[in-house]
Amino acid sequence: MKTVQISLNSIDKVKSFVNDITKFDYDFDLVSGRYVIDAKSIMGIFSLDLSKPIDLNIHAEDDVDTILATLDPYLIK
Repeated sequence: MKTVQISLNSIDKVKSFVNDITKFDYDFDLVSGRYVIDAKSIMGIFSLDLSKPIDLNIHAEDDVDTILATLDPYLIK
């Protein structure tokens, strides 16, 4: 599992993030405070405080580099 911080500070960013992440067959969790939601759930994402960075847990053993390349627009570096 790999954890990265992402920023989803607009509705368009949330929509494109969900579209990008659903292309992968792995599980992704978003962690904000004590809340953990499925990153592929657009309704779940909107229940979080999107003004702050969010931790994304990537449950993948291989393809991590491909996933990170796809998620590059959302990553906080």
